[in-house]
Amino acid sequence: MAGDPVPALVWCPFPDEEAALAAIHQLLDERLIACGNVLGPMTCVFVWNGQKDTGRETGALLKTNSDLLDAAVNRLAEIHPYEEPAVVGWRCDAAAAGTAGWLAAIAGNA
Repeated sequence: MAGDPVPALVWCPFPDEEAALAAIHQLLDERLIACGNVLGPMTCVFVWNGQKDTGRETGALLKTNSDLLDAAVNRLAEIHPYEEPAVVGWRCDAAAAGTAGWLAAIAGNA
């Protein structure tokens, strides 16, 4: 139905698994996401303050819906341990019907 929330995802790297899990639990408690997946350590190559560097990070992929996407992205940026975290979110073009219904139901949206 037009106007109904659609699935949305948020991607964000963290310094370690503990920080990623803390943020996921916080966003779950605030009903801004339905699920968070912590992805194993990864190598990050980046430019920060004009300097190229390499580090290790832990990724997190968060599942929410389009009605909550902006709030989830903004709240994650607020609680993240980095000074300027890389937090990106997007609306999904497709999802299995069950997944779409589950994500639409977050925060009483269904």
